[in-house]
Amino acid sequence: MQQKLSIGIDGMHCAACSARTEKALSGMPGVIAVNVNLALEEAALVYDDRKLKLQDFADTIGKLGFSVREDLILGDDAQLDALHIARRMMTVSWVLTALVTILMIPHMALGRHIFGSLADAWVMFSLSLLAMLYPARSVYISAWKSVRSGGANMDVLIAMGTIASLAVAPLSLFIKGISAHSFAGIAAMIIAFHLTGRFLEHSARGKASEAIRKLLNLGAKTALVRIEGIETEIPIRKLSIGDVFIVKPGAKIPTDGVIVTGASSVDESMATGESMPVTHKVGDTVLGATMNLDGYLEVEATQVGSDTFLAQVIRMVSEAQHSKVPIQLLADKITAVFVPIILVLAVAVFSGWMFLPIAGSSLAKALMAAIATLVIACPCALGLATPTALMVGSGIGANKGILIRNGEALQRMRDVNAIVFDKTGTLTHGKPVVLKINSLMGSEQENLRIAAALESASEHPIARAIVNHAAAQELDIPAREHFSSVAGKGISGTIGGKEYSLGSAAYLLEQGFEIELLTDAALMHATPVMLAGEGKQIAVFYVADTIKDDAAEVLSDLKARGIKTYLMSGDNEGTANAIAKLCGIQNVMARVMPADKANKIKELQTQGMVVAMVGDGINDAPALKQADIGFAMGLGTDIAIEAADITLLRSDLKLIPTAINLSIETFRKIRQNLFWAFFYNLIAIPLAALGMLHPVMAEIAMASSSITVVTNANLLKKVKI
Repeated sequence: MQQKLSIGIDGMHCAACSARTEKALSGMPGVIAVNVNLALEEAALVYDDRKLKLQDFADTIGKLGFSVREDLILGDDAQLDALHIARRMMTVSWVLTALVTILMIPHMALGRHIFGSLADAWVMFSLSLLAMLYPARSVYISAWKSVRSGGANMDVLIAMGTIASLAVAPLSLFIKGISAHSFAGIAAMIIAFHLTGRFLEHSARGKASEAIRKLLNLGAKTALVRIEGIETEIPIRKLSIGDVFIVKPGAKIPTDGVIVTGASSVDESMATGESMPVTHKVGDTVLGATMNLDGYLEVEATQVGSDTFLAQVIRMVSEAQHSKVPIQLLADKITAVFVPIILVLAVAVFSGWMFLPIAGSSLAKALMAAIATLVIACPCALGLATPTALMVGSGIGANKGILIRNGEALQRMRDVNAIVFDKTGTLTHGKPVVLKINSLMGSEQENLRIAAALESASEHPIARAIVNHAAAQELDIPAREHFSSVAGKGISGTIGGKEYSLGSAAYLLEQGFEIELLTDAALMHATPVMLAGEGKQIAVFYVADTIKDDAAEVLSDLKARGIKTYLMSGDNEGTANAIAKLCGIQNVMARVMPADKANKIKELQTQGMVVAMVGDGINDAPALKQADIGFAMGLGTDIAIEAADITLLRSDLKLIPTAINLSIETFRKIRQNLFWAFFYNLIAIPLAALGMLHPVMAEIAMASSSITVVTNANLLKKVKI
């Protein structure tokens, strides 16, 4: 059976590591799809669980020299521990390098030596060796494991460069023309800058991936239940569907459920982004990880574990962060062959300096150029350029209530030039209300009381709109003595000894009444409900689903961006055109049956348009899938959300232009990162090969390139989306 699995991997330090891991995992029989994310240090797999088990993946990863992490995402404590270790190793390496520098400065500045030329060289040699054996030992262990498994990662380049520089001291005893003093301290300096780069990169990558850690920390750890009459705290994992738990004021709601006792204001900002609390009562659904503010609640669990709202949010954010955008494919192809090419290039550089008639060429210069080439050519910046920007972008989206299912959607969204909107529940609130009452006889309130009495037992949306309108005005509803109804047409009954009929124009005409309607353009989209009694028409109730307050503003924004907007509805042309006019939409598709919605999207695509579809119902799912980008409103059905590329956690249309802005800004960061990564290698490698970069400067440049792309991605958080 096909299953999804995410595995945390320790030991990957560069793009070559992640590329090699991805290749090895994809070659396992039973693996359907795999993506290894260097920035997250994770692998996302789709596999056949009849052929593979978790241990199989652990074994394969172990053979590559890496290990499977127990926790998928490093928690705050683990993240801090890792940072502390990285800081300690960096500090030790700099202490050793400082001692090396003390020995080098007198020679560089004054031409003198502290202990003598040879003695200084061997002291620096010892300090460099100590730096390699202690703070940088993980580099050499990683390099050895990589070579042993048949690959070559960044650590191989660093290891070869530092070992080569360290080897000069003993070689100088046998080969004339090279100075041990010139090379002995280089290894320590390279290691110091390399471990500094790792520390800074680790810190920046931690900030980039903080979105999921924050989401994981949102959930409650325990639940309060009543066992044999005693309130008892139990771990959240022990809750089952149907269990009733207690939520006191100021406590987090442990899991999704339905209130069975009590009422309270609930802070749902973590789910919806809305700062205002929502009042919930018996029968209402509440979400796990939201905060109960002021009331006592007893809640029956309806979802637990991986089925909860929070778990689904975490899963969608994780999937987006693991996914790849099309532009990343080029970087992946280059990364896969980069390290072997650099190894060959380093040999060619050394040979060129040694054997070609280059002015001033020598063994020392050949070594310097080859070591610099090895050190500077790490493809880390290429490997981190895209995933770090995706991590930050998807994290920002989640915080704003925008869940992006995959990276391709994030890239594609910026190219959208046509957006098709479903009507009900998307542009409108999805609940009919009474817009106007036209009373031909008697007072408006009296006619509303009569209509509400006739409709009091009905659950029809129009009936509820009339009853709710009367309740909002705190009117007393008279008793209905007897009634008869015709489904889809209307209802008749006796109130206070008088006969009344309420329903459509056709129903009243069948009853023998003459009817009269308003000719108001603002009510063209409303459904008229007629009230008649004692042989005459008494009133007309105009009932309609109202458009959302921000609909016109959002549509105007989209139009200003050059995006064409369409309304697609099953309503007749009159109703659809009236709603479109209120929203500012010029293109209308009316009388579209659910089965035809996807075909309408396809028609626009054949015209060369990049189409986004916004919907919330089950019948929108095929159209959401057909569209280049599918937006599901968060209050819609699970099927619509599953079919969509982007889910808006609250029914706020303003999130659509926000999502487009997020796409534009995230992709801008991706392009900046890729440009820097390519530009850096394009300039730096030739300079190193030509002997124009000292190996220490090469290491500084290499570390800076990786830190730059990760830091640049994190700057996305400061951009106003």
